[in-house]
Amino acid sequence: MEQSVTTEPVLSVNNIEVIYDHVILVLKGVSLSVPEGGIVALLGANGAGKTTTLKAVSNLLGAERGEVTKGNIIFRSDEVQDLTPNELVRRGCIQVMEGRHCFGHLTIEENLLTGAYTRRDGSRAIKSDLEMVYTYFPRLKDRRTSQAGYTSGGEQQMCAIGRALMSKPTMILLDEPSMGLAPQLVEEIFEIVKKLNDQEGVSFLLAEQNTNIALKYATYGYILESGRIVLDGDAASLRENEDVKEFYLGIGGDERRSFRNVKHYKRRKRWLA
Repeated sequence: MEQSVTTEPVLSVNNIEVIYDHVILVLKGVSLSVPEGGIVALLGANGAGKTTTLKAVSNLLGAERGEVTKGNIIFRSDEVQDLTPNELVRRGCIQVMEGRHCFGHLTIEENLLTGAYTRRDGSRAIKSDLEMVYTYFPRLKDRRTSQAGYTSGGEQQMCAIGRALMSKPTMILLDEPSMGLAPQLVEEIFEIVKKLNDQEGVSFLLAEQNTNIALKYATYGYILESGRIVLDGDAASLRENEDVKEFYLGIGGDERRSFRNVKHYKRRKRWLA
């Protein structure tokens, strides 16, 4: 009789708490996982804790006087919450920040090449990956000599994702990729994310306020409210959940509700620890 093989998730966040300035509790027992080659959406309103969760994973909290005070974060079977951000990038996990943050005075191509800074596999491999990025983002190839500060918001978002790809990641943390972009551009960028997932095997954890688009492309989702995971499930079931429809998709119901007040909401045991 054959034994079933259990594949470990590429990322496991286990019951973490995050505190800013030693007093402000922002995340309260957050747990989530991202399967190898998966796209997982982290959903919630502005201020729910999505960006803080991503920064906890990518170890960027220190710059904002924040720290993980409880729980642990496992990336590829190793605890990583005590690593520096550049060590985590070398291991294959990188974050694309909210607001894109391109180097405005550099050209698009120079921006992309900064993503390869931690690599040690030679100029030929880097040039090959640069052409790969241009294959997925042909608009960047057309604008490769333009200063990034003079390109559109959509092109800057593509540049930020392409720059992350240049580090040869196995996982990208993508923060609010739809912010400030026209719906057609948002769809284009999510289509490229899906292609990168399908063809390059890159796993994604994406924080997104646009629940509709996120659940269209993700396979699984977690919903955050006030620093806690209040609901999770596969994307199809979340799209059909009446409370998600009412509170996040604007479908049905006469008044907005918090998931905390929904009677059939069940707390996970891990949140009681």
